[in-house]
Amino acid sequence: MKAHKRNPSWLSLLLVAAITAFMDPTFAQTTTAAAAYVPAEKIFLNCGASSKGNQTSQDGLNWEADFGSGYAAGIQKTVSATPSTQDPSIPTIPYMTARIFQTPYTYSFPVTPGRKFVRLHFYPSNFTDPKFVASDSFFSVSVGPYTLLNNFSALLTAQATDNNYVIKEFSVNISSNTLNLMFTPSPAKKKAFAFVNGIEIVPMPQIFVQDDVFRQPLIVGTTSTLMISEHMALETVARLNVGGLRVSPVEDSGLYREWDDDSLYMYGAAVGVTYPKDPNVTIKYPDTVPEYIAPPLVYGTARSMGPNAFVNLNYNLTWIVTVDAGFYYLVRLHFCEIAYPVTKVNMRVFDIFINNMTAVQGFDVIAYTNQAGLGVPIYLDFIVLFPNTSASPQQDLWVALHPDISSKPVYYDAELNGLEIFKLNDSTGNLAGPNPSVKLIVYQSKQEGEQKNHNRHFFTIEIGLPAAVLFILLLAFMELRRLRQGKVMLQSCVSSPSHQSCLFSVSGIKTATKDFSESLVTGVGGFGKVYWGEIAGGST
Repeated sequence: MKAHKRNPSWLSLLLVAAITAFMDPTFAQTTTAAAAYVPAEKIFLNCGASSKGNQTSQDGLNWEADFGSGYAAGIQKTVSATPSTQDPSIPTIPYMTARIFQTPYTYSFPVTPGRKFVRLHFYPSNFTDPKFVASDSFFSVSVGPYTLLNNFSALLTAQATDNNYVIKEFSVNISSNTLNLMFTPSPAKKKAFAFVNGIEIVPMPQIFVQDDVFRQPLIVGTTSTLMISEHMALETVARLNVGGLRVSPVEDSGLYREWDDDSLYMYGAAVGVTYPKDPNVTIKYPDTVPEYIAPPLVYGTARSMGPNAFVNLNYNLTWIVTVDAGFYYLVRLHFCEIAYPVTKVNMRVFDIFINNMTAVQGFDVIAYTNQAGLGVPIYLDFIVLFPNTSASPQQDLWVALHPDISSKPVYYDAELNGLEIFKLNDSTGNLAGPNPSVKLIVYQSKQEGEQKNHNRHFFTIEIGLPAAVLFILLLAFMELRRLRQGKVMLQSCVSSPSHQSCLFSVSGIKTATKDFSESLVTGVGGFGKVYWGEIAGGST
């Protein structure tokens, strides 16, 4: 689970109506020391390393070489490798050595029964041994009854997310005293091999299981809830420090999680403002929110819509995360009012939307904390289903906030401190999704880009006030031409070697946006509102 540099232009249609806006500059950011949860046992394994003893990574973690560790029986039958390219931007530990498996291999870790974080580190470089080329590496990974990865390509995943290395994080419940982690090269590919650079095993409390039936997460769009049992496995899809900088594993509250900067996931031009907690505010965890849920660094920063009520009412503060179809997802939102003057009930009230469905209407952070005041963290859990469709094996999960004015709050605003998204295993114990398809890969040749016939695209029609009259005349001319032809022109697209251009009719635009429904507003910039819609069944 590594930060994704988002380029969402392949999935949606943007239609823009005229409105000018401005946003205030972001505030300075501060940090707060995190209290530590102390795990009973933790393992950081530097795979492929030959030297015995511990080595310290840039984040200050001590990594043990897998050779001679006692976790890797028969390791001599595997290959210790180093990447052919020593990228100076890549942390040396654990990414400058790798363990390669040409046949199925199992690491065995002695553990106490309970839930564990399992983190796998991959640097998909070619190796100094020319027999091992990154593009040939396809493999599966399993822990007991759970399939974590299937026919996985670290190279395709790194390219799709625009990262040099990949971290996959899972949470699994172990009922025995041994955690067996198996790597299996994909049998369908002749030269396939498995590899791993680093393995983390970190015990964790049951942060997902809710014994209280009233706190079981709601399935968005329904009146039903879903109980996350202690036997479920989860994969971390995104973990964001909203409004703040990256939080490193050693800055986490004892679980060695990495919290990414949320800016790469923001949608549209209107991204609100970020701010730290007031110096006079202390983060005070209630009994219902232990410190290990999220560190003070996460609750101590936030992103809000900004001070302009008119602007705020005309856009949604939106995040987008790409997920695999065919799974349920747990969406966890972290909130904490951390700055004056929002200290009382009905000062800031907002609606929460997930995938264009209302998750909560009229949410008030202060009211939810029983009026405990500033600095009291809370979190909300929701479940959303992405069914398998023929459209795409990967889809976008949207989280959006919008002011709720029904109670006439003091400020028309919304805020968020942290966002986590987890995939839940299916009925067979599987968490594995497909490798990213070509249309998701950022690094493409010109020819590859031209072949994306079935991608959805972002189209923008920007109406500045000085050009509004000309734009209206142009639309009138197009509509008159349509009527004369006696046809309803839904869209007309012209392709060139570098891009595809499309013209849309007014009726087509109104249909796609449900007559410019406010529920489909996903952002606003200096040039106008941003609507979400599809034309031609999602083909554009």
